Amino acid sequence: MKEITAVIRPDKLEVVKEALQEIQCNGVTVTEVKGRGRQLGITESYRGRDYKVDLLPKTRLEIIVNDDYVEKVIDAIVKTAQTGDIGDGKIFVAPVEEVIRIRTGERGEKAV
Repeated sequence: MKEITAVIRPDKLEVVKEALQEIQCNGVTVTEVKGRGRQLGITESYRGRDYKVDLLPKTRLEIIVNDDYVEKVIDAIVKTAQTGDIGDGKIFVAPVEEVIRIRTGERGEKAV
């Protein structure tokens, strides 16, 4: 099992969710976060004064899938979240040792 963590633009959340549903990946946790990468923030003007916004709003998706679903999920996210501009985000993949469904007590791949 793997945990896929994707940090994407907030305005891409709905299309990414739809793409995940199309491949029958329904379990996702969504968190609104702030961060920066190569973009290093932006400069905005307010009432004639410039100020730097160095932490931009992003959306973080956390998805646990069986190993055979990893590439399908990554492809769905990349195809729908990609704009080609700096700030599109990142995807991280990490191993998951154990999953337990609280309601039934099921463990492992059955719990995903």
